[in-house]
Amino acid sequence: MSVNGESDLKPHCYPGRLFIVEGIDGSGKSTQVRLLQRYLQSEGYSVVFTEWNSAELVKATTKKGKKRRSLTPTTFSLLHATDFAHRLLSNILPPLKAGSIVLADRYVFTAFARDVVRGCHRDWVRKVYRFAPRPDVSFFFRVPMEVALRRITMARPALKDFEAGLDLNLHPDPYESFKIFQGAIQDEYAKMVDEYGLVVMDGRDNISDQQRRVRAIIDRGLAHYHRKPRIA
Repeated sequence: MSVNGESDLKPHCYPGRLFIVEGIDGSGKSTQVRLLQRYLQSEGYSVVFTEWNSAELVKATTKKGKKRRSLTPTTFSLLHATDFAHRLLSNILPPLKAGSIVLADRYVFTAFARDVVRGCHRDWVRKVYRFAPRPDVSFFFRVPMEVALRRITMARPALKDFEAGLDLNLHPDPYESFKIFQGAIQDEYAKMVDEYGLVVMDGRDNISDQQRRVRAIIDRGLAHYHRKPRIA
């Protein structure tokens, strides 16, 4: 639940549109948002893409803290909040004000899920990110743990420690730890579906079927979008 019994994120008043994707690692969200980006660009829209943990200074600090295992849940959360604030001011708000479409691979819901599982209080995390505008459409890609794990291990030989939640001592086996940690994160996402109006996508469906549904939803979301930002 939100702090005051209602959503903490308020709608933005800018001419652009903010569409975001969320989900655990291996859910297929990144593939879908990149395909959506190509589709919108092919239709002539001005599109800006942004992703989680993208500020170089914060990224370097976070990487060092992870390596040394020196980050408390609160410190970890505040570092990501700092990164998001920089991302919002530099990469999200300017194009929204200019009337462009912003596609975000992860948004504040990542923190709402991940930081809570790591031990932060749910209401505290929401208060930290209260400055963020509410997206126009938010997709949540839900997928079984076995599917997510298979996709990740097909792409690279080993799981990352923080990706598997190994620092939380959930299970000595990294694959079992991944299932527990990412499963808990996915459960947190599920709790936000009604509160924030997340559009649930079945990450098991084939890529083409998912993309058709994503495009249909986005096309409806652009029904009253002023088409001036289109590229000539």
